[in-house]
Amino acid sequence: MKKFLVIVMTISLCCTLPSCKRKKLTEVVEVPLPSAEEKITIGHPDDVTADNGQFSLLKLPYEYNELSPDISTLTMEMHYSKHYLTYTNNLNRLVAADATLTDLAIEDILKKLDLNNADLRNNAGGFYNHGLFFESLAPKAGGQPKDTLAAAITKDFGGFDLFKTQFTEAAEKQFGSGWAWLIVDKSGKLQVTSTPNQDNPLMPKQTIAGTPILCLDVWEHAYYLDYQYKRKKYIQNFFNIINWKKVGERYEEAIKQKK
Repeated sequence: MKKFLVIVMTISLCCTLPSCKRKKLTEVVEVPLPSAEEKITIGHPDDVTADNGQFSLLKLPYEYNELSPDISTLTMEMHYSKHYLTYTNNLNRLVAADATLTDLAIEDILKKLDLNNADLRNNAGGFYNHGLFFESLAPKAGGQPKDTLAAAITKDFGGFDLFKTQFTEAAEKQFGSGWAWLIVDKSGKLQVTSTPNQDNPLMPKQTIAGTPILCLDVWEHAYYLDYQYKRKKYIQNFFNIINWKKVGERYEEAIKQKK
């Protein structure tokens, strides 16, 4: 890196006695020149693979740039290829070291989780939550759900707008990092809830437990590059890209399992 010298005339020291000569201190400061801006290269989601293990990354069903401007290309690339990948690799490492977890589905690992096992709790949650989140999004999506899910939302919330308000409030009021959820509870009713960190409604001892069908990541890494402190705007724009078709399929599958 090139450097240049800055000569700074700092302080003139004046003695009070007439015999004293005025002295000047000259400070030489070495300042690095700013380097050229590093070019950011965006990869392709298909090029991202987890280490060999029990769990694989969800294949992203769209390109990194296809959710823009609601979620930028860079945010999607960082979120998928860095954060989600790290949770997946960590989970595979933990599962490989514990024979009781071999061949278990991620849902079963979460349901039987020892909450005191912070490593497994955070990484199993991070793997599951991010997979559900990415799959809940789609380009040129949004709008409102249809068919069975639309009827259930009207029945359980009083209408889509009331559901949207409740879900938005859950996401906004989640203190610090965490998630907002739409779930099917044990009775088959739709409910909105939120969880801190990488917890989710499948884990033991949840305030509202159930099967997740939609989630929103409100960790700062999910939105800060695009929205900075404006979490509310990020939440509003999330509704522009919800894949209601996929959420509806999850709802119908969850209801079948209740019967």
